[in-house]
Amino acid sequence: MAIYSCCNHVLHLFFHWIGTWLRKRDGYVKGSIGGISTSSAADKIWLVAQAIGDIAFAYPYSLIVIEIQDTLKSPPPENQTMKKASTIAIVVTTLFYLSCGGFGYAAFGDDTPGNLLTGFGFYEPYWLIDFANACIVLHLLGGYQVYSQPLFANVERWFADKFPSSGFVNDNYTLKLPLLPEIRLNLLRLCFRSIYVVSTTAIAMLFPYFNQVLGVLGALFFWPLSIYFPVEMYFKQMNIEAWTTKWILLRTFSMFCLLVTLFSLIGSIEGLITAKLKKS
Repeated sequence: MAIYSCCNHVLHLFFHWIGTWLRKRDGYVKGSIGGISTSSAADKIWLVAQAIGDIAFAYPYSLIVIEIQDTLKSPPPENQTMKKASTIAIVVTTLFYLSCGGFGYAAFGDDTPGNLLTGFGFYEPYWLIDFANACIVLHLLGGYQVYSQPLFANVERWFADKFPSSGFVNDNYTLKLPLLPEIRLNLLRLCFRSIYVVSTTAIAMLFPYFNQVLGVLGALFFWPLSIYFPVEMYFKQMNIEAWTTKWILLRTFSMFCLLVTLFSLIGSIEGLITAKLKKS
């Protein structure tokens, strides 16, 4: 995890700097304070909803925060270390994304593409674009593995509890190939993870719409994982009684975030359907 995190940050820095340099090539500032121009107020509202979903997707670490905290050593207490690390990560990530979005819109205005490295119509210098895209591929491959692990672990644990005597679920096999170390195979892991990868790849090919897909995913994951469960756990841990001031404030905050999430989900789905219909 530590090695992956370091490599991931280096790759992130590389393609961020490359993208920033490419966006500043002509030196002109485009766009307006009102954002992308639309033909109607409804279109603007849907774009705002998609943007909220994209922002929510930019902070998906709640999927793996528990796994990360479990790897920390104490003293100091894990929760204190995690709180400090989360604060630093959010600040740094926000600065990165604000600079990416700000420079991108300033450079291309209403024509700003979802993929700022390859969507702006020029590809020179070729080697630099290829290097930046290679960084993105490696970055996403590692992220795909890390963020899929909680799902894999839960599914495999459920099968192990449900079928404790199944050899397909519980037996491990050793595969020895020339010039390679021994590989331990589990048939359930091999089949389920292969089906999962094929399915997600097929869905990505069926809906190759960057911003809209990210908006849907961000809306689906944000409220339950980042708002609802933390608030409910806080109530249980701190024994917050119903209808106290703190209880009302946190409930109101949770419901507000739920409404915003639903708004974002509806807007992102609308954008996904619209993009699909336009392409077809």
